[in-house]
Amino acid sequence: MSEKDRPQRVMIVEDDQRLASLTQEYLQRNGFQVLMESDGPQAIRRIIQEQPDLVVLDVMLPGCDGLTVCREVRAQHFHHPILMLTARSDDMDQVLGLEMGADDYVAKPVQPRVLLARVRALLRRVEGGDEEPQQQRLEFGELIIDNGARSVSLRGELVDFTSAEYDLLWLLASHAGTILSREDIFASLRGIEYDGQDRSIDVRISRIRPKIGDDPDNPRRIKTVRSKGYLFVRESLTYA
Repeated sequence: MSEKDRPQRVMIVEDDQRLASLTQEYLQRNGFQVLMESDGPQAIRRIIQEQPDLVVLDVMLPGCDGLTVCREVRAQHFHHPILMLTARSDDMDQVLGLEMGADDYVAKPVQPRVLLARVRALLRRVEGGDEEPQQQRLEFGELIIDNGARSVSLRGELVDFTSAEYDLLWLLASHAGTILSREDIFASLRGIEYDGQDRSIDVRISRIRPKIGDDPDNPRRIKTVRSKGYLFVRESLTYA
């Protein structure tokens, strides 16, 4: 079987064996190959070694928590999504997960069909969906964003971005000069409505700014437009 034809591999990192088994069965019925792990330190080793296409990662794990797992594997698992499962009612786990490099999160308990939809959406984003691959590059002076290679370079040096950070940067940069509201961003990147409280976009913007040489305290490239959204400044834009 060629790489293109093989089932996509999802690793579930969850110590609740009943929940993990039910999730495994549901994803397998929908065409995925499912790997299982219940221990934090072992999950770190396996994710780095086996490079699954997507990781479903619970926050509460024995050995070390999911936030630690995410932080430890992110640098060597950069181009594959990590979906965090959070159980707490406040948003601290969600914010911390995003800061550690998670691509998305869902709160437990989660309906299997909702989890499946989020898994598919994350994988489509990485693969570029059903559209023809975009080979276009955007250049903003010393900042180059190559959507064919899904790479970002600043002053000639490649900069590491998670898949979610890259998708947000490309969305903003490809609409340079246009204010995008949080509603616009959520609809484009996550396919869901903005609930007025989710902070994931703000967290990612705060991570992206220093990576592209922007001053977090006085940004000149990605500006926050009060009550409206975010604006990627258009100056010096060229297409390649």
